[in-house]
Amino acid sequence: MTVALPDLYYLASPYTNPDPAVRQVRFQAACEATAHLMRQRMHVFSPVVHSHPLAAYLPAGWDFWRPVDLHFLGLCQRFIVLMLPGWRESVGVGDEIRAWTATGRAVEHMSWPPEQESDWP
Repeated sequence: MTVALPDLYYLASPYTNPDPAVRQVRFQAACEATAHLMRQRMHVFSPVVHSHPLAAYLPAGWDFWRPVDLHFLGLCQRFIVLMLPGWRESVGVGDEIRAWTATGRAVEHMSWPPEQESDWP
């Protein structure tokens, strides 16, 4: 018997910045957005949420995290970009968008905080 699993969402958001305070704010916003989606019964993987606690123990920068994040991206059925300040300039978010759109699938965008509670899902 095969059990149908719900879609897994990948929540992309900017993270890297030389200022640790900016990284912390981005982490907290990603946590809030991930929790918001999970309260809607969405299954979400956020590389920032799931990796920020490891950042002190592993190499910094996209060169290290790229293969890890793109592996998880390949396991997901849906892709959301959290439009925090800096998302358009983020090298990581740009690579994630290019990898996702290369599969022919649509990118979803999410403002944070949501403009209206009904915006998501």
